[in-house]
Amino acid sequence: MTHGPVSLVPELTTDWKNRAACSGYPNTLFFPGPNAEPAIIERALEICASCPVTEACLEYALETNQRAGIWGGTDEDQRRSLRRKWLAARRRSA
Repeated sequence: MTHGPVSLVPELTTDWKNRAACSGYPNTLFFPGPNAEPAIIERALEICASCPVTEACLEYALETNQRAGIWGGTDEDQRRSLRRKWLAARRRSA
């Protein structure tokens, strides 16, 4: 029997989402839009700071190239920079 590549994305998602500190908050808090008040973004980042699965969330965001919103305690600009570094590290280790 032939097996194709296995995607880790479903496992990454189901393992941490139920334990995430953001669970139960409205999505608009973590996907505030381009003209959002800074206080909204700060509140989302505060929730992330207390989250037990921040690393898994950020890994998921980098792996799936999440460009919008707050993921793993990072905003869009921070994640864009991290993703470039993350991709470069993956290329070096391949």
